[in-house]
Amino acid sequence: MVVLVLVVILVLAAVALVRLEAPIPVAAVTDAMAPTAHAASSPVVLPWPATGEAAVAVPSVGIDVTSGPEAPVPVASLTKMMTAYVILHDHPIPVGQNGPSITMGEADVDDFEDDTVQDQANAQVAVGEVLTERQLLEGLLVHSANNFADTLARWDAGSIAAFVAKMNSTAAQLGMDHTHYADASGFDPDSESTAGDLLKVAALAMEDPTFADIVKMSSVTLPVAGTLSTYTPLVGFQGVIGVKSGFTTAAGGCDVMALVRMVHGQSTLVLSAVTGQMGANVLLNAGFIALSLAINASAYVGSTSFVRAGEVVAHVSVAGHTVAATAARTVDLLSWPGVTTDEVLVDGKAIVAGAKRGRRIGSVVLVLGTQRVVVPVALRGDLPKPTVLQRLF
Repeated sequence: MVVLVLVVILVLAAVALVRLEAPIPVAAVTDAMAPTAHAASSPVVLPWPATGEAAVAVPSVGIDVTSGPEAPVPVASLTKMMTAYVILHDHPIPVGQNGPSITMGEADVDDFEDDTVQDQANAQVAVGEVLTERQLLEGLLVHSANNFADTLARWDAGSIAAFVAKMNSTAAQLGMDHTHYADASGFDPDSESTAGDLLKVAALAMEDPTFADIVKMSSVTLPVAGTLSTYTPLVGFQGVIGVKSGFTTAAGGCDVMALVRMVHGQSTLVLSAVTGQMGANVLLNAGFIALSLAINASAYVGSTSFVRAGEVVAHVSVAGHTVAATAARTVDLLSWPGVTTDEVLVDGKAIVAGAKRGRRIGSVVLVLGTQRVVVPVALRGDLPKPTVLQRLF
């Protein structure tokens, strides 16, 4: 009997020793946030044009709004935004460089002569003239040279038809569901889109430093063509930094505009698109409508505190004890009435019993449009260690 008692005592002692030497338990972290947060909602009233279509986008807050239900319409040289986007995707030009050199041939001269006869926008070239990729893009985007669109298309894809297929494939990938391209320049009235779709490619194109640098130019100088002025109205006026205008009889006056405004201390890009404008000075008219839309839209961009310093965003529990975890600082994001941001708690290293006040347990990641902010999350109090009895039993 004595031996049995001693055996039991030894077994219990061994179990106790194992439990006391076991690692300190890891705490469980429970998210206390809603997965999304909302900015205050209020009516948005913008000066939409009486005719044609229009749209506004603010990439930083992830919003785009249109003047109403949209239907595909001819968009003239606004087509060239996609032409340039595809070219720069396939042949990126590092900042400060000019890209590959391209020698003009008979086909390029024929394009220029055909465009001249048809009264299309063009830039003169000569057989043997060498232009860089950047120079061709400058002529394409600044002076809206249709012949440069065809030259770039053949250079990139081997034929205009093959390049147009690339344009349509890219449009589908970007969610431009109401867009179909029939040529690389937009002279063909079957190259159709909507104001809302056009802003999808414009927003992405403006992220390319080379594209953004070109569309803010007021003129371009080429070896044979000389100095050519931009057709895009209002560049350099009241914060306008591009993007592209267009006109044909079928399309009317069209303009996609990029405007930079300081909003709550942050440089903010606002995009607007206008199609189907008619009357005298049609490009200038479309430009002023686009400018009015962009300026008015910028006034609705606000600043919202989605997370505040000291706000409880998680609970940390171990051994029957729970301690709150709080955000280290307030997060103010640019916002739009009623816009929603995603909030995600990302765990850091494992937290064990005995962790002290101020110990970082992870981060809150907030994403809204192009804005992404990471906020440290820390314990608001000490996390007690389990007692000897708790560890034993």
